[in-house]
Amino acid sequence: MKRVSKKTAIVKTQYGSFKAVFEPENDMGGYVVTAPKVQGAVSWGENLSHAKEMIAECIEGAIEAHIISNSIEQGYVKFTPKAKRMPAFA
Repeated sequence: MKRVSKKTAIVKTQYGSFKAVFEPENDMGGYVVTAPKVQGAVSWGENLSHAKEMIAECIEGAIEAHIISNSIEQGYVKFTPKAKRMPAFA
């Protein structure tokens, strides 16, 4: 059984810095990368640099989706027919 060497790095985003874990991807090549502290933040990159860029975008998207979801729950955002299903801030 081949041992998998995980690598970690701190990824800077517009929302702060997060630990990322990089694992080699045997089938496609490149790296699968996760951010353990950000629910749903999983991505892939052709190399470590690309994977780092991709997880930064993923982290930002996950945080923004969480913000929008909370805003909808709190009633700060509502959907209107005119907005064509895009959130319109109340």
